[in-house]
Amino acid sequence: MEFKVEFISRETIKPSSPTSHHLRTHKLALLDQQAPPVYVPILLFYSPTNDINPTKKSGLLKNSLSKTLTYFYPFAGRIKDCYTIDCNDEGATYIEAQIDSDMSVVLKEPGIDLLLQLLPCDPHEKFPEPSAPVILAVQVNYFSCGGMAICVCIRHLAADASATASFVKSWAAVASGIDIELDTVIYDCSNLFPPQNISADLWKSFEKNPNVLGAEVVTKRFVFDGSKIATLRNEIGNIGPSLYRPTRVEAVSSLIWKALITGDDTENDEIVPVHVATVVNLRKRIMIPPLPELCIGNIFLLSMANSVAKTPSCNSLAEKVHESIRKINDEYVKRCCETGEILNLVKSMAAELGTGVFTFTSWCRFPYYETDFGWGRPIWFGTALKLNKVAILLDSSDGNGIEAWIGLPKEEMTKLEQDPEILAYASFNPTYI
Repeated sequence: MEFKVEFISRETIKPSSPTSHHLRTHKLALLDQQAPPVYVPILLFYSPTNDINPTKKSGLLKNSLSKTLTYFYPFAGRIKDCYTIDCNDEGATYIEAQIDSDMSVVLKEPGIDLLLQLLPCDPHEKFPEPSAPVILAVQVNYFSCGGMAICVCIRHLAADASATASFVKSWAAVASGIDIELDTVIYDCSNLFPPQNISADLWKSFEKNPNVLGAEVVTKRFVFDGSKIATLRNEIGNIGPSLYRPTRVEAVSSLIWKALITGDDTENDEIVPVHVATVVNLRKRIMIPPLPELCIGNIFLLSMANSVAKTPSCNSLAEKVHESIRKINDEYVKRCCETGEILNLVKSMAAELGTGVFTFTSWCRFPYYETDFGWGRPIWFGTALKLNKVAILLDSSDGNGIEAWIGLPKEEMTKLEQDPEILAYASFNPTYI
C-alpha cells in the first residue's frame, strides 16, 4: 500500500549552548572506525493524542532537541576524518512531514519499503567524502489520524544501537522535563581502543560489495511471540556443563542459525552459513575503567561461533552462541588490546559482513519503548536497515517477544520462510494493530 509524504519544513537544529573550545574535537576510537558506513535508523510510532496540538509538539521537539544536543554535541558536528569529529555546532537536520494516510497503513504490514519513506535520509546512502553528511537527522511524520512517527538516523561512525537508544531516551526526558544525568554521555574511548589508519581502506570494499548492500538483498520481519519463545527455550533445555538456560536471544538465534544450515543445499566446497557472529555490547563488560552506560560511540565486538554439523540441534547451537558471548569479558578485551589482536578482530569483522558469516545483532532491552516525549510511550518501534546475512533482533511491544529483521538473498529468504521450525515459532510480518 502506498501513501504520500508532503514535506512541511526542513531546518537545522543547533545546540542551545555553544560547545566549549576545548571540547571541539571528539576523538574516534578503533571500534568507531570499524562501524559500517551507514546510518542507524529507528522509527518510533505514537498513538493520537488530543491534549497536545501538533504546533505545540513541534516546538517542544525542536527546543528539547536543541537542549539535548548541548550534551550530545558530537551529533551536531561533522566528521572531519577517520580520527575525529569536528564538534562545530553546525547542527542536525530536522524535517517535518504530513502523511496523507492513517498510521494503520504502516502498522498493518510494516514492511521495510514503507518504513524507508518515513526516514529523513537513506540509511545506506554513499557519500563522496566522510564530512559530507550530517551525523544526526530527524523526521517527524504526522499521520491524518493524529498519530505520529518520530524517525531518527545517526551515523554509525558516531553511535551504535545502544548509543542511539540512549540519545532518543535522553531527548524524550528533556522534552518531558525529567531530570536526567547526561554529563557522562561523552566518553573518550580512544585511549582504550586507539584509532588506526584503516578506515579509508576498511570500508572501501564494503560499499562496492553487492553481497552486503546489493539489490538482491531481501529484508523481512519475523515475529516470535513471547509464549512461543518460552516453549522454544523449554524444548532446547539447559545447555552446557553448567546446565544454563538459554536467553530469548540465544534461543531465537539458534533456531534461525539451524534453519540457515539445514536450508543450505550447496556443494561442500562452497561457502555455507555455518558460522555466526553476535554483536556484544561492551558497556557492562569492561570493568577497568568502567564505561558509562549511556556513553555514545561504538562499544561492541563480534563474538564468533562455528558449527560443522549439517543437521545440528538447537541445543548445541544455543550452547555455541552462549559460549562465544560469554568469553567477551573484561579480561578478554584487555588481552586483545595489549596484544594488538583487536585490530585483526576489527578487520575480520569488516571482511566477513555479508559473506559466509551470518551476523546477529540484538537491540533487545535497549530502552526504545521507554521513549516518552510527554504524550505516552511508543506503541511500536522498528528499524529499516537492509544488510545481507544480518538479523537485527528487537523487543516486541510487550517486552516478551522478539521481532527479527532478517536480510538474505532472495532464494535463501524463500527457503527460510518455508523452514518447518521457523513456521512453527514465527509469524511473517504480522499486523501490529
